[in-house]
Amino acid sequence: MKCKLCNRETKNKSEYCELHGKAYANIVEKFETWKKASGTSWEEYLNELVKNPFTGVWAKEVAEQLLKKEE
Repeated sequence: MKCKLCNRETKNKSEYCELHGKAYANIVEKFETWKKASGTSWEEYLNELVKNPFTGVWAKEVAEQLLKKEE
């Protein structure tokens, strides 16, 4: 299978390659912390990640893809 973002090979029929998969896992893991600290919704959180200049490229790509999925 190919990553839905970069067409690299995926493992275990995942929708993401190893790099985007790690970014996705980090996004999901950190959301609870953001939610508790600021009451941020999932969509607001993803938008903040995309706008943040310190967010990595892989995470931004995943966040953008998740936002499109939400629409």
